[in-house]
Amino acid sequence: MAKVLVFLDNPGAVLKKSSLELLTIARSLGEATVAVNGELHGDAQASLASYGAQGLYRPSAGSLDDYLVGPKAAFLAAAAAASEASVILTENSSEGKEIAARLGIRLGAGVITDVVAVDPDGTAHKSVLAGSYVTTARATTPVAVLTVKSNSITPEPAVTATAPATIMVDLPADATAASARVTARSEKAASGRPDLADARIVVAGGRGVDGNFGPVEELADLLGAAVGASRAATDAGWIGHDAQIGQTGKTVSPQLYISAGISGAIQQKAGMQTAKVIVAVNKDAESPVFEIADFGIVGDLFQVLPQAAEEIKKRRG
Repeated sequence: MAKVLVFLDNPGAVLKKSSLELLTIARSLGEATVAVNGELHGDAQASLASYGAQGLYRPSAGSLDDYLVGPKAAFLAAAAAASEASVILTENSSEGKEIAARLGIRLGAGVITDVVAVDPDGTAHKSVLAGSYVTTARATTPVAVLTVKSNSITPEPAVTATAPATIMVDLPADATAASARVTARSEKAASGRPDLADARIVVAGGRGVDGNFGPVEELADLLGAAVGASRAATDAGWIGHDAQIGQTGKTVSPQLYISAGISGAIQQKAGMQTAKVIVAVNKDAESPVFEIADFGIVGDLFQVLPQAAEEIKKRRG
């Protein structure tokens, strides 16, 4: 049976849906083990057991957060050697991809990014050309490193829970010698909204909001939704880049996606076209977003969204 190593970086108090997806894929490929950097809380550790993790690898040096990605790649390489893993799974974020690249060099492993599914034989299905096509790829090296897009599969707990033993892994002596060190951090204010990548409902604004995300945020808060944005909106500085959805941003696959003032160019579609229900609001009836929308409203978002918000308030009494 193949051994599969999943890398979780600072999992927090509760494992994210994307982390549970990685664990589900790992079990489908063989024996799942986990390499964790950062603090691991009780609830998160319980989730590892319920999702069938057979082993838990931790860096002996403690947290690697004082450095950029170099030491994390070194730790993951050491954990891969200790676990004898033939497949390593990481998230598909920009940092996850950089760790995968460095890991590929350290292990001489094939690296496949933007993976949306993995067959039991290790064949990866990869999203390309802004999600317009899906290709298949398989590493020919003894070890394969895959970065998996979130919202690719439905997480499923193991039939029988496990009790993963913790194994400490020593980092190579040179792991931090030439690595960039983090000198300062500024904490991001909590919004109280769900994480964008895992949210069941997303309300996103684009160039059409013209700098005013007020109606988008009001509707999102009423629906218990996350707030997203197009690249045009984030590049304009109207909202943080962590809200960007699309080819160069995050991929979301919510039950409901509301697009407000977004044209729906192919780069944006790549990040949201797998949503179960898409509602589009745009003044331009020829906007490409209407081609993939389940429901379309041709109108001014500054009129449509407040009306929707008021209707929700009325129905809730």
